Amino acid sequence: MAFELPKLNYAYDALEPHIDARTMEIHHSKHHNGYTTKLNAAIEGTPLENESIESILEHLDMSNGAVRNNGGGFYNHSLFWSIMDPNDKGELSGALKDAILDAYGSIDAFKTAFSTAAATQFGSGWAWLCVHKGGKVEVCSTPNQDNPLMPGVSCGGTPILGLDVWEHAYYLNYQNRRPDYINAFFNVINWNEVAKRFEQAK
Repeated sequence: MAFELPKLNYAYDALEPHIDARTMEIHHSKHHNGYTTKLNAAIEGTPLENESIESILEHLDMSNGAVRNNGGGFYNHSLFWSIMDPNDKGELSGALKDAILDAYGSIDAFKTAFSTAAATQFGSGWAWLCVHKGGKVEVCSTPNQDNPLMPGVSCGGTPILGLDVWEHAYYLNYQNRRPDYINAFFNVINWNEVAKRFEQAK
């Protein structure tokens, strides 16, 4: 069963001024669509064709570059779109907030850790908030389209929040000002969705 490009729950311009409409359109309709098409081509006619994307990544042969890059690109972007929302963002609260406070001491310290992971990821990659079984959370980053579901990658666990720091995600609006883009991201996080993912993963 072929993977499909997920539809967004909001218009391309809905995240402005934090993320501009042109970037969103190119990012979703070109980049993410490209990963989706190439992933389907890479798994066609193989046993992976009938597996979920999570299963594919968790049991990935890391030497399989086509599935690693395009499977990661498909999953990472699908998560990215879903944890942003221009309207019903909710508040960081409840069990997720408690887990972040346990791990980092304060919300500001968590934001600093996440921002640092995003800003110091050399070249292309992602910053993540992951949850381990039992509910412990951890911030980390990965290069390219790798993610914590993959074997032996970074902090492990299940990613529940991710920020794309490839230049295609921000260059039209922010040019080389990655820290400004990272700061803007905190204005569009859908904490209701992140909390839901936390409960499912812990």
